[in-house]
Amino acid sequence: MSRSIGLPLTFLARMADLLDEEFPTFLAALSRPPVAGLRVNTLKLSVAEFLALCPWELKPVPWCDTGFLLPPTHTASTYPLYDAGLYYLQEPSTMAVATLLAPRPGERVLDLCAAPGGKATHIAALMADQGVLVANEVEPDRAAILARNLETWGARHALVLSETPERLAERWPEAFDRVLVDAPCSGEGMFRKSEQARYHWSEAHVAGCALRQQDILDAAAALVRPGGLLAYATCTFAPEENEGVVWRFLQSHPDFDLEEPAPLPGLDRGRPAWAFWPPTQEEVAPAALPDARAEALSRTARLWPHRTEGEGHFVALLRRRDGAPRREWRSAAASELTSRERAALAAFWEPTVGLPLPERLLVRSSGEESEVYALAEDAPDVRGLRALRPGWLLGTLRKGRFIPAHALALGLRRCEALQRLDLPLGSEEVARYLRGEPLPSSGADGWVVVCVEGFPLGWGKRVSGLVKNHYPKALRWP
Repeated sequence: MSRSIGLPLTFLARMADLLDEEFPTFLAALSRPPVAGLRVNTLKLSVAEFLALCPWELKPVPWCDTGFLLPPTHTASTYPLYDAGLYYLQEPSTMAVATLLAPRPGERVLDLCAAPGGKATHIAALMADQGVLVANEVEPDRAAILARNLETWGARHALVLSETPERLAERWPEAFDRVLVDAPCSGEGMFRKSEQARYHWSEAHVAGCALRQQDILDAAAALVRPGGLLAYATCTFAPEENEGVVWRFLQSHPDFDLEEPAPLPGLDRGRPAWAFWPPTQEEVAPAALPDARAEALSRTARLWPHRTEGEGHFVALLRRRDGAPRREWRSAAASELTSRERAALAAFWEPTVGLPLPERLLVRSSGEESEVYALAEDAPDVRGLRALRPGWLLGTLRKGRFIPAHALALGLRRCEALQRLDLPLGSEEVARYLRGEPLPSSGADGWVVVCVEGFPLGWGKRVSGLVKNHYPKALRWP
């Protein structure tokens, strides 16, 4: 089925010049509906376990072993397993980025422009909750969305910041094994699914994005340890924002080299001849580029809607030379809990949670309330930075009582809650809980984790045979 989506005429003329004989096929692809996908949360269950629960007929994403294409009639955004954080709804081509970045358990990884959290949640899963993931988003409202998505994902080792790249580069030079710059861009690759991207597009917008991307990359380079990896990604076709940005970065950062990406199915090579497009008198024409540099630019990767089942994406992997240990940072200092605070926390934790209470806790006080976080083993000191989440949010101490956070429930794995109310998938009780309604339940009074098929959804508090609903109001079903 084709459709008309009102593509900018100047954009069409540019793409016709760039793609030449490929352009009609490209244009036909943009006339088809966008493709939807999901990625399984392997922090909580295996792909096989998820497929046993999944109600839809799924098709694997070739470049991501935990990613799947959804049928057009899916209801994945209004299904309880989504609220339990068992999968993330993500455009399929974007799943290639974290796959190519290939973070490892135990590393320090920075996602510099991380909202809304698709790639950050993917990175967290690949790191298997080992090491430190710093997820940053400079816009506070978008950073809040990022924090919520990482909490639903159940990431225990992630920090969420809202800082400029420059401030982070000053604070943590050469401290990260891997850095991802999923750069703000003109969004041409999202034209099929975003009217806003089509409306705001212009050649001036493309040029402005390229300048901004260069500044972000310059700051990001300082954060990568010698021998570390810097990944640059956009969701646009524009050469100025892709091969052009990478070319200029290589000229100003001779200690970085382009690395050959993993040979994932569906990936096309970058176009070296597009490094300067359109050429001007002030710049070197593509034919005059040194052969070695032209060859290097072919190590960038592109995904095209007319060649894959997905939207447009670009990725470049930049390896910093001269491998050396990462520069150390000041570690976060754990808080000394008062005897009253520790007693309140233990009174909740011991009968409710089937995990040892984390040893390193951070308490942040605001008025009569204090938030309690569990710190990752290698968590950095974030004092002086805008930190929305310096660790895994466990809950709030208030007037001598501990109130568990939604993030604590979603961070628990299957069967890690000692007190729980298990509900079967597809039951009316699950829908009632997600709407914020109380549920009848026999048992001892106190906090319980409400679960679907054993996977936590959130908190309830049982009082005299009735579980009062503590599912966050902002997340409740209508």
